Amino acid sequence: MKVAITGATGFVGSRLVQRLQGEGHKIVVLTRNTTFAQKVFPSEAFPNVEIVAYTPNASGSWQSVIASCDGVVNLAGEPIGEGRWTPERKQEILNSRKLGTQKIVEAIANANSKPSVLINASAIGYYGTSETATFDETSQSGNDFLAQVCQAWEAEARKVKDAGVRLVILRFGIVLGNGGALGKMIPPFKLFAGGPIGSGRQWFSWIHVDDLVNLILQALTKPEIEGVYNATAPNPVRMADLSLTMGQVMNRPSWLPVPAFAIEALLGDGAIVVLEGQQVIPKRTVQTGFEYKYPNLQPALTQILN
Repeated sequence: MKVAITGATGFVGSRLVQRLQGEGHKIVVLTRNTTFAQKVFPSEAFPNVEIVAYTPNASGSWQSVIASCDGVVNLAGEPIGEGRWTPERKQEILNSRKLGTQKIVEAIANANSKPSVLINASAIGYYGTSETATFDETSQSGNDFLAQVCQAWEAEARKVKDAGVRLVILRFGIVLGNGGALGKMIPPFKLFAGGPIGSGRQWFSWIHVDDLVNLILQALTKPEIEGVYNATAPNPVRMADLSLTMGQVMNRPSWLPVPAFAIEALLGDGAIVVLEGQQVIPKRTVQTGFEYKYPNLQPALTQILN
């Protein structure tokens, strides 16, 4: 295959590129920063990678590279868990997803030889937050900021169906691996100061990065996969259980809770990402026959941390 990827230099995207390269596929990396992309994917280690400069929110000559591809994986978007959500930051978070997806769909629609599939990232933030409800792919959307972002993001992606292209929307849970959210939780545990964040009762719906990459590959290669799928492990946990398991795996205590006000002081509105969660079940994903390498948290954390 030849696959175009946005967000390829990120935590998930770089793992996906490594897998595609290892399997002999060709990859077009669409990036705002070609110098950084060349450092992440040096040509001697990644001979199948073509790096193309693009402006996510604007049409341009970059769009022509889509025509030669079999599939497109759209992972780009401003990070949501970093820094306070000022009005400007919220606009960046929304625009990077809404306009970025709009321009990818435009490129696909204008291509003479169209890719057969668009795999578009979304997030379980689509469902809003709850300590008591359980959500699957058929659940209604929430109405907070992140839910509105996901609705707008997915609405742009759905327009690709007008071009006759198969669409797969993957609603990502919190991705566990070397980096990402877990990378920020590890240092306190190493210093014997780890513990649950906030009440500890909030749900933590997660997926191991290797399972997520496998899920993307399945979506690329199986034409019967279409529509919305939750990219989460089948066994979500509460935050208190996450920190307890981290402590056990790292052989460290999990005794020092991080108070909600400390996170709110750091992140403002963005604190909702870690202080309030949602219990998300990958019902449709399981129905496809997808086999998780890491359906349970302890083996997933053991693999990552050791």
